[in-house]
Amino acid sequence: MENKLIISPSPHIHGGDSIQKNMYGVLIALIPAMLVSFYYFGLGALIVSAVSITSCVMIEYLIGKFLLKKEATISDGSAILTGILLAFNLPSNLPVWIIIIGAFAAIGIGKMAFGGLGKNIFNPALAGRVFLLISFPAQMTTWPVPEPMSMHYTDGQTGATVLSLLNEGISELPSYTDMLSGNMGGSLGEVSAIALLLGLVYLLVRKIITWHIPVAIIGTVAIFTGIMYGVDPYSYANPLVHLLSGGLLLGAVFMATDYTTSPMSKTGMLVYGVGIGLLTTVIRLFGSYPEGVSFAILIMNAFTPLINNYIKPKHFGGK
Repeated sequence: MENKLIISPSPHIHGGDSIQKNMYGVLIALIPAMLVSFYYFGLGALIVSAVSITSCVMIEYLIGKFLLKKEATISDGSAILTGILLAFNLPSNLPVWIIIIGAFAAIGIGKMAFGGLGKNIFNPALAGRVFLLISFPAQMTTWPVPEPMSMHYTDGQTGATVLSLLNEGISELPSYTDMLSGNMGGSLGEVSAIALLLGLVYLLVRKIITWHIPVAIIGTVAIFTGIMYGVDPYSYANPLVHLLSGGLLLGAVFMATDYTTSPMSKTGMLVYGVGIGLLTTVIRLFGSYPEGVSFAILIMNAFTPLINNYIKPKHFGGK
């Protein structure tokens, strides 16, 4: 009986954490990447973001009120966050009607169909993104060329992404400076490595996430693409190219770390992150799609319950 749990009488100290606080903390961390997208893609980025956020909030409100018959949850910030993350996974010239379909897939199918926040199996924004990629592959893989403060929306000049160029065997890639700053083609929120890393630092300092998942994903991709580059540098790109291009940093920092769809224990997070890194590398190097982050995260989302079952966090007071 020496180690029995003793609970003191009230009042108790509140930790100060809440769903709303964490959601808005993530939104703050996304601000640098959002500003970069507005700068390089101009009007298109603004329209895609506004439509995505508005659609996600309205769809969640309508489903919650009229189908699930429960109190609206849009004030917790989760629908806004899903809208921004969905927009960050879309090209800046995507037509409005396709964005609305993606928002319905993300919120209606990926989230509310499971009962709402905290009950979904898959990351909602990625569910919406993959739904659109499969349904509208041509529109989802047409990338506008960055044009600072552009006033073009669907009629701008288009080009290839870094990963598309690699997939086609083209070695003339944007410079590392362009990859860091965001001056390259791609989805809205994935182009600037510096902006995403600033978001990561903010999330870690505020203790909204831990380092385990991002480091496991980034480290695994770096190691295995480094091995392939070392074996055949003429056929495979430098690992730094893989780290700075595509949706790797966006996925590792903001998607894979979703509380609901990621493991609870730190060991489980590492296993989960390594799995995402491995799947991403395999799809990028050997699959027909040049990018594999979205698919990798969704696959490992499905394994999260299994990871939680076999790698359980230590219970309070346990040895």
